[in-house]
Amino acid sequence: MEINWKKLGMEDREIIGQYYGMEPVRNCEFTFANNYLWAPFYDIRYAVVEDMLVFLSEEAEMSVSCPLGKGDRKRTVDALLQYFAQKGKPFQMHLVSPKQFEKLEELYPGRFQVSYDRDAADYVYETQRLITLAGKKLHGKRNHINRFKENYPDWRYERITDENTAECIAMAEEWKRQNHCAERGEKHNEFCVTVNALEKREALGLRGGLVRADGKVVAFSLGEPCGEDMFVVHIEKAYAQVQGAYPMINQQFAEHEAAGFRYVNREEDTGAEGLRRAKLSYDPAFLMEKGLVTEK
Repeated sequence: MEINWKKLGMEDREIIGQYYGMEPVRNCEFTFANNYLWAPFYDIRYAVVEDMLVFLSEEAEMSVSCPLGKGDRKRTVDALLQYFAQKGKPFQMHLVSPKQFEKLEELYPGRFQVSYDRDAADYVYETQRLITLAGKKLHGKRNHINRFKENYPDWRYERITDENTAECIAMAEEWKRQNHCAERGEKHNEFCVTVNALEKREALGLRGGLVRADGKVVAFSLGEPCGEDMFVVHIEKAYAQVQGAYPMINQQFAEHEAAGFRYVNREEDTGAEGLRRAKLSYDPAFLMEKGLVTEK
């Protein structure tokens, strides 16, 4: 079967959103904004196969996402298996959740295996806990925020708008300089995604917020709804030297932008030890597992 894969453009937001609406997924990757922003770095394209949405990535090895929608899942997977066979490539399906793998197992008993990657698991938190920081486990976060408020009594939270976007971009550029980001590699890609997200925030449907101290932007965050009861935080930047800036933007962004959602997804730790400690320190409600499916 011939599958016509298409590069993602802003004009595809509506059709991709329609399929996400049919079958909401909690994985942080499954939003149009995330797909669009990272597509150039992971060589992501998409197609509608048997009335189901599928993404193709050829960044390293050829791999597809689990089909989403109301179409015939088996016919779609059969078409994908045929496509891989025609290309002479081993079948791979990435970012598959346990529930998605259960559906595959029902359709193809014993044919596939899944390998979950701890480094790729999303950290999911109860929104109210991120807002109130109640309980003994989050006592340290409350202390950091109180110290920030003492040090910067003029602090304030603002939504990101066209009027303050340039300040956020300037802060991202300074953050990049302070963190010695090279001109290539994952950190550089992350910086490019951040600037692109800020510039195209409204067109992508992203919500943004910033924290000021002494009148200057010291932290900002960008995110969006994901699935039925979840808000995903895609980007968070703060100055490490400003004590409490990270806990402050985390708490304020949850309070102002995610209050209507049960959960906040703060994405994966990519195996970075410091990031893992930081994400675990907020006491996640659960980890959203994602695995690679291959044929046995």
